Amino acid sequence: MELSLFVFVLALAYANGTNDVSKAIATLVGSGVANYRTAVIWGTIWTTVGAAASGVVAGAMLNTFSSGLFQPGVAAPPALAGAVLVGAIAWVLVASRTGLPVSTTHALTGALIGAGLLAFGSRGLAWPAITQKIALPLLLSPVLALSLSLVLHPVMRVIAGRWEGSCLCVMPASRALVSVDAHGNTRTLFQASALGQPVVAVPSHCDRAGLQGVTVGLDTIHWISSGLTSLARGVNDAPKILAMLLLGGVVAPWPSDTMKIAAFAGAALAMGLGSFIGGYRVTEVLAEKVTRMNHVEGLSANLTTSSLVLVTATMGLPVSTTHVSSSAIIGIGLLKGLRAVRWATVRDMVLAWIVTLPVSALLAGLAYVILSQLL
Repeated sequence: MELSLFVFVLALAYANGTNDVSKAIATLVGSGVANYRTAVIWGTIWTTVGAAASGVVAGAMLNTFSSGLFQPGVAAPPALAGAVLVGAIAWVLVASRTGLPVSTTHALTGALIGAGLLAFGSRGLAWPAITQKIALPLLLSPVLALSLSLVLHPVMRVIAGRWEGSCLCVMPASRALVSVDAHGNTRTLFQASALGQPVVAVPSHCDRAGLQGVTVGLDTIHWISSGLTSLARGVNDAPKILAMLLLGGVVAPWPSDTMKIAAFAGAALAMGLGSFIGGYRVTEVLAEKVTRMNHVEGLSANLTTSSLVLVTATMGLPVSTTHVSSSAIIGIGLLKGLRAVRWATVRDMVLAWIVTLPVSALLAGLAYVILSQLL
């Protein structure tokens, strides 16, 4: 059973990659900073890094999904974890195939409740924990993301407006940091007196002033924010998926450190593979069919998503990257007016969010009935 369960875990990690990589890279494509292929590769790399890092920083999330949703002392039957995984996998893959951005967290939660009701009955589930640790964060996260994007984007727009056309240039050969304004005028801000002193900088057009050095502009910061969001998504989702290997225990120990490392490495690679192979359909929906974005708007949406997801993941509060990212993008659109948002697409997304819980619960319940007869 252990090997087959691990295969199911890898399958869910793959399915998660096909749907969720879009949440971090859609702004790159929608704002014209990158094409689909480059954006997907970028998201895949940082998703894999985040999933691997989650083994160190997201232990609270692992415990929440492995043992925190059942009453103390309840022993999970052999079919439970497999049924939960089947229910979540089936729905996430269907949604990815049809281009609907859905939440793996929602799918897992629905599957846990559906299979758990059949396995333990209503009394076996820890309803207060389900409400406080899962339901409330999932319900509040879209509101928080929408509100934060409405506040953050005007600030980012002002900063970007002052920055546009100017840059800072790192000149390693001269050990100097030089500013270049919109007219090409240069000014030395810092120059080290000796080798070995660090010089750190930011933005973009040193070449027009005839300077040679390392440059980073607003577009580059957008890339960084997208990578950070992908990393946050990996940190947030991998522990939930891997918790199925430990499901139902009063505590959540790993048999060995080697097993833990192998499990997180396998999930990270599976999430990355799913992102690279199947991440295009949902990315297109979020990039082109919700609202049009420029790179400052995309940057604001990514900063909103990454900050919320990273903070809640380290606290063990399972928010949905899907809901956070989509709500941030909708918030950016609302700042431009109601007509800037394509409400038909938003309607389809919200309907998919609503049906995720009951459909995943139903699929997991059916899987539990079948697996119980086979195991």
